[in-house]
Amino acid sequence: MYRIGKEEIQAVAKVIESRELFKCNGGLQETMHCEQEMKELFGCQNAILMTSGKAALIAAMVACGIGPGDEVIVPAYTYIASAMAVLATGAIPVIAEIDESCTIDVSDAEKRISRHTKAIMPVNIQGFPCDMDGLMNLAEKYNLKIIEDACQADGGSHKGRRLGTIGHAGALSFNQFKIITSGEGGALLTNDRTLFERAFIYHDSSAIAYFGGQLDEISEAQFCGTEYRTNEITAAILREQLKKLDGILADLRKNKKNIMDALQNDFCFAPSHDAAGDCGTTVAFMFDSEEAARKFATADGIHGTLPIDTGKHVYTHWTPVLEKRGALHPLMDPFKMQANKDLNHNYSPDMCPKTLDILAKTVYIGINPDWSKAEVEKVIAACKAAGKALA
Repeated sequence: MYRIGKEEIQAVAKVIESRELFKCNGGLQETMHCEQEMKELFGCQNAILMTSGKAALIAAMVACGIGPGDEVIVPAYTYIASAMAVLATGAIPVIAEIDESCTIDVSDAEKRISRHTKAIMPVNIQGFPCDMDGLMNLAEKYNLKIIEDACQADGGSHKGRRLGTIGHAGALSFNQFKIITSGEGGALLTNDRTLFERAFIYHDSSAIAYFGGQLDEISEAQFCGTEYRTNEITAAILREQLKKLDGILADLRKNKKNIMDALQNDFCFAPSHDAAGDCGTTVAFMFDSEEAARKFATADGIHGTLPIDTGKHVYTHWTPVLEKRGALHPLMDPFKMQANKDLNHNYSPDMCPKTLDILAKTVYIGINPDWSKAEVEKVIAACKAAGKALA
């Protein structure tokens, strides 16, 4: 969370004073307005506000018809929720390597495509854009769906298009730790009308037929889904956050660029598939060894982290996935389903050595959009001093 304050407080107060907190109402209709503003800001035709980014990923895959007997390729470096979302549909996550950008390696993903593969889930981790051109080429070549996990990249872009709107469907997240926040929350974005209608039905199947005219323009047949419905307070907060998004991104990118420009002759940085579209939340330094990376990360004034240490963001820490416990009830566990018995779930801790090597030699420094010029210069000075100590 970067910027939140009186505007959000006032927005929430208005909702409470209206006494209309349910999303379907004759009052402020914050959810409806939020989704419309999201479509305009992100440049897509359909948006559904939901309870979380994971909810949006699950709804997107259900809408694509993904289920038992299917594989979805996910990167070895992403939060465990990405893989868990696949399992929630009854499908199997297939784990692929990342490249030096810390996003999914397109060439490795292609090697893992089988006759069971139905989708690839690129993850724009830390706001780093994936190679969306390469991924969309794979989708066309193999008739696959691309479901973007842009949960850490709200507002980022690739070649001028917002992340989450390039694939067949995309997910955003607005929890406490994202670029903009409503405490919790997420959204599904898509330009595909059929996927939108199916995801809409799935995300609130027990209520959409009974509140308001939500099904008036829906032609897809109703089916049983779940309840990822959000509320007016969340939407009111998010409407104010959406107004701040591009300002936050501009300041993040400015501070990141100033740091990298000042250090370009002293360090190697992780490459980017679109430096201009990168969200700017993180500077990623690359070193020749883990020893050098750790020495730099712990130097005075650096406050760096190695992504290899980020727990459940690394596949080796996806304990229930690696141990193949996809559900509590055995008949609901995708790993035990007959339809999945021949699928690729031959997991092992050393299955993605390239990923582990990259993550152990990379150091992240987080960027704050509200840093003053002096604070940015202080970071630069600390990095230069730490670099000299490594020489």
